[in-house]
Amino acid sequence: MSLTVKLLRDLIAIPSINNAFLKNNKKLTGENRVANYIITRANKAKLDVQKQPTECGRDNLIVRLYPKGKIKHRVILAPHFDTVGIENLSALQPKEKGGRIYGRGACDTKGSVAVMFSVIEELVKRDRPTNTEIVFIGFVDEECDQSGSRAFANLNMKADLALVGEPTRCKAVTAHKGDFWLMIKTKGKSAHGARPELGNNAAHTMAKCIDIIETKYANSLRKKAHSILGFPTINTGTIKCGLQPNIVPDSCEARLDRRTVPGETFTSIQREIKLLLNKNKLRASISNIKKFACPAMETNPNTPWVSSFMRTARQSKPLGVDYYCDAANLAATGVPTIVWGPGDIAQAHTVNEWISIKQIEQGVNLLKRFLSSLP
Repeated sequence: MSLTVKLLRDLIAIPSINNAFLKNNKKLTGENRVANYIITRANKAKLDVQKQPTECGRDNLIVRLYPKGKIKHRVILAPHFDTVGIENLSALQPKEKGGRIYGRGACDTKGSVAVMFSVIEELVKRDRPTNTEIVFIGFVDEECDQSGSRAFANLNMKADLALVGEPTRCKAVTAHKGDFWLMIKTKGKSAHGARPELGNNAAHTMAKCIDIIETKYANSLRKKAHSILGFPTINTGTIKCGLQPNIVPDSCEARLDRRTVPGETFTSIQREIKLLLNKNKLRASISNIKKFACPAMETNPNTPWVSSFMRTARQSKPLGVDYYCDAANLAATGVPTIVWGPGDIAQAHTVNEWISIKQIEQGVNLLKRFLSSLP
């Protein structure tokens, strides 16, 4: 068993469920136990360690590998420590079968943690870069509000490149979609269910709005296709309406998920939907209900250190993904940012989450080659 696979198994066995998925269970929630485990290894390797408070009340972990000489360059390695919830405790018992490691967080993203940190440990033993500092940052709260990456972004740490750990099958991803949660509300007039003609059914109005949004509006988004991200999408997630069947509802609200491409804003989206509803003589209010901005991210693949990493990965074309992650917050500070890590996003959040050992090995070899080539 390789040292990286052993590290991954250890990490899976340490619960770090995001507090949003499991309330009032300190034994299973929070990233602190994972952080303390990494700190123990970092101290043994004589690496610089510090914690960074975040607004969610949990701390990021920052570990620095200083170069042999003066710091002239910097690379950031940034996976997240938190995971989604579990069906039962067996998800915290790592298993190896058929060339795979099973367990919660195996690919999202304790696989990235294991690869990135084990390579740093090896560089300490072998040959660290001459003038490039390597900063490992274990984010908290990626699976909920991204308060970890937002806090780190506030440090405004300059770097030549950031690799944000997510399962990309070890491919360099230079763009991801953004995400808005929209609240649409319709108003009507209540009446007795036996005399519906005396009221104005807000649910009926909402049904018309949703039909137009899911057909005409969704089809119009296909005309806004991005070169590597494809077109924006919209999905109606929940509808809440009415008190009981024999009352005409006077209000109705729907929550929709709108995935964006670079350049789109809430204001532009609100304007698009409003215009379409007005054209069909429908009235509804539209608001943004996400606490924090989740914009789309796009990095120029021709940036020197980005193109260098892509060459190391033997990748000629940039790729995009349709999910949102911590990368946007780092990219917003001006750091050229790539989403990268072992594993397949198709396995993330699943009951039987797994990662292939080949992906772990590929990730270690690729990252080792890249970091060893730095000035």
